[in-house]
Amino acid sequence: MKEVVAVRHVAFEDLGSFEDVLADRGIKVTYLEAGRDELFERVEQDPPHLLVILGGPVGAYDTAAYPFLAEEMALIRARLAREQPLLGVCLGAQLIAAALGARVYPAGVKEIGWGPIELSAAGNASPLAEIATPVLHWHGDTFDLPAGAVRLASTTACRNQAFAVGRQVLGLQFHPEATGAAIESWLIGHACEITGTPGVSVNDIRADTLEYASQLEDQSRKFFGRWLDGASA
Repeated sequence: MKEVVAVRHVAFEDLGSFEDVLADRGIKVTYLEAGRDELFERVEQDPPHLLVILGGPVGAYDTAAYPFLAEEMALIRARLAREQPLLGVCLGAQLIAAALGARVYPAGVKEIGWGPIELSAAGNASPLAEIATPVLHWHGDTFDLPAGAVRLASTTACRNQAFAVGRQVLGLQFHPEATGAAIESWLIGHACEITGTPGVSVNDIRADTLEYASQLEDQSRKFFGRWLDGASA
């Protein structure tokens, strides 16, 4: 049986709607907990079909405070060297960018809540074309486009919202995996950040979730299925 290993940093930022696609295909999902599990040893001893690095509230540059981030980048470099399928979401995308030598840094403004993305020509030709509804954004850091990567999506606040390196490596700054059923956990887990960010409110995020989440879940399943097919080819 094929296996997907997902490195998780906080309990509520999981594979979300992507997990439905994997279940439908009979693909086993294993979560490894950053800071608790032996990431490099587990993944390198039994390499999964796909490695996913999920989001979290720390910075990719915070390796002194959070040494497991260096272990994650070592994992990423090993996957890149072997040209094996790799997906990064939010922090995961930042870690892939850093592992490829790009700078990761505070964006100067936090992008939190539901909003559109603008696809590049390459993005419109990619599986991301399946996503037409506003998506969930939740980040304060950004990164330079890594050498050899192709920009797929942008927003006004964040030029590099998605990038690809070939067919097997994808970085997503936004959260297409987010589901409406999980959003209350996000609102609780990020309560301090919401309170400290001007113009962002729990009620606004909750209302936008009711409007957009169901559409995003359907579109994201199609996107992820298409990307899996291409990455596995």
